[in-house]
Amino acid sequence: MLVEGEIKKLKWDDTIPKNSGALRSRAGLLDNSFRAQVTFSERRFDVNTLPVDLHRVYKHLERDFGKEYALTVIFIIRTGVELHRAWHMTLLTSKILQQLKDKFGIRMTWELGVIKLKFRIEDGAYELHRKVPYDYDSEFQDLYTKIAVALVDGHVNVDQALIYQMDTKHGLNTAKSGLFLRDFPGRLVLYPLEAATCTVIFFSGDWFDASIAAICGLVAGLIEYFLVSIGGNAKILTDVLVGTSTGAIAGIAYRYFGETTCMPAIFLGTLYWFFYGTAFVLGILEIISGELETGVVRFMAVSVKTFILTLGTTFGMQLTLANSLDAWRDQNGNCGNINLDAEWYRIPLYLLCSASALGQYRFPIKDYWRGLVVQLVGYEVQYQALRELGKRHQKDFLDTAASNVGGAVAAVIAASILSQIIDSLSSYYNARVLQRHTGKYSAFGEFMYSSNVFYVRFSNWFGFGKKGDVTFLNLTEKLKTQSIELNDPIHTRAAIVLTPIEEDLLLDAIVDAEGLNLWALLMPTVYQLVPGSLIAKLWFNAVFPPALETESLTIDGTDLQYKSVTPDQLQEAVFQALMVVAASLAIGLLLGFGIVEAATFLLKKTFCCFKSWDPTGSWRESQKRKESRANFNYTVEEDDPEPDADEEEDYVAEPEPEPKVPDEEDGIVLNPSLASGNFVSESKDEAALETPIVKEVINATAPHKTE
Repeated sequence: MLVEGEIKKLKWDDTIPKNSGALRSRAGLLDNSFRAQVTFSERRFDVNTLPVDLHRVYKHLERDFGKEYALTVIFIIRTGVELHRAWHMTLLTSKILQQLKDKFGIRMTWELGVIKLKFRIEDGAYELHRKVPYDYDSEFQDLYTKIAVALVDGHVNVDQALIYQMDTKHGLNTAKSGLFLRDFPGRLVLYPLEAATCTVIFFSGDWFDASIAAICGLVAGLIEYFLVSIGGNAKILTDVLVGTSTGAIAGIAYRYFGETTCMPAIFLGTLYWFFYGTAFVLGILEIISGELETGVVRFMAVSVKTFILTLGTTFGMQLTLANSLDAWRDQNGNCGNINLDAEWYRIPLYLLCSASALGQYRFPIKDYWRGLVVQLVGYEVQYQALRELGKRHQKDFLDTAASNVGGAVAAVIAASILSQIIDSLSSYYNARVLQRHTGKYSAFGEFMYSSNVFYVRFSNWFGFGKKGDVTFLNLTEKLKTQSIELNDPIHTRAAIVLTPIEEDLLLDAIVDAEGLNLWALLMPTVYQLVPGSLIAKLWFNAVFPPALETESLTIDGTDLQYKSVTPDQLQEAVFQALMVVAASLAIGLLLGFGIVEAATFLLKKTFCCFKSWDPTGSWRESQKRKESRANFNYTVEEDDPEPDADEEEDYVAEPEPEPKVPDEEDGIVLNPSLASGNFVSESKDEAALETPIVKEVINATAPHKTE
């Protein structure tokens, strides 16, 4: 039980008794901010909504270690599952889970695979398996990270965090515009838009090709919608049927419109949606970071998926064309008819394509401008570098490698700077509405607060902001008045009591005030830098062998000429090109984060001091955790603990055998503890004598769609 003396000690000394998950959870809420003055209703997370296996583990943990410890374990598992489902990077997800584990003293480990997740609790006493397919979801990446950070930093308690997770999964914390694009049928508007724009901006198609790609994209979206609606094993057919329909429609266009269609542009632009191009990059990153099994499996899995889409496309071509190989090779005069360097609309067209990618990633519409800024920076650096270096590297891949590294580094730096600026400027708004600051700001601070208020109202007026943001903004005056009355010693107000709806609005504002998840902002940019369909072009070369290169040469000392026919080594180097594209982007991301981390360190050492302002220990720890979440260097000491102090010994000491006590009645030799009746259970619970639990392995398949 948390008594008054312990509260004061926790508040002033910022210390937490060891082995006390409940105290740790409550201690985080002990501060002088406005939320500490609010009397929240006794709403509790309903554990009966948990899956059967997870509920069974919860009951055991509650019995042995208390309710808050058990709920924290549930929160960690759900955070890991939902971040994985949202296509969050495994290394960064592990960092978030590790911070939760360290903060609350949870005895738990995990393995985050490509599809399968394993969670081990209490040194393997309980083990849960989940099979979770992933999909693009930047909004959920950001929200689930913010919820975890709010819990770690003590801004919410574990019940509130779990309830907020449940509301998020049910779409209660998503704007209506986001709900429209989150699932079918709303998502159908994105398929033709992305197919058409990618055909022109990335794959040398013209506007006629873009129109055919838009039709292919719409048909592909309808096929996926139909198969997802059926559910079950029907979804397995998505890649084959989408590829076949695309090949058939493009083949019809080529056959009946004068053979002027650029087939590669239509194929790659349409299938751009279905290729997990970022998976190649993440696989390389995981291999570099030591997650070999996950990285290799991911790399091979998406390679097979990409090839299936490619093969399905060739099946469609066979249905509508007499000679698929000739149609594929017929690119002279059909492809590259638009010189994007000379067109004014190159950048606007790219931004339109990037907006469709943000929609695919379920990025919040009110934050599109952030994503577009980072995408444009990465694209321009990559494009200009490739344009200049391509003049000197026509026979190798050095131009591709260098431009990818430069684009990735620029994107990481731009995302980091933009996130820091946004967090700093939005702090004026968050501090005032959450009453973390009293009085007036400077002129600049007042301007930024007013700008934030304007943008909240503006985004809601246009329909792409969350209605709850405006409602809470209108509620702040009421809360401010009640707070003043509560702190007035002569006023009769004894507490600030909110309605359930007002509590939800306050919790939403608290979670939204957390910093933006950098990876949620950066991942759509990585997707645009690959792009995934460019890798698919390599597989098309495996199905349709590139034409031989012909060169006329003169015999030395004569006027006689002969023709040299050689394979196109660049086109045939499928695996080599794949490695160059994926590895260069992975290296660029690592270098980018390294540059940001080094620059941050140097700037702090050069300009920052705490003579006039001495932050608390909890604030410093919060900043360290924030900086740690912004890079990939995930290492845990307990994965490779220090050797024992007596490592000089060259033998392992074994315990002496216990003496045997003969049973006087029947001569059977028993362990003395059994003979005396003093049996000690490792489970530290008397009930274990009746139902001992050594290890419980629980398997389940998590659904792909929201519940």
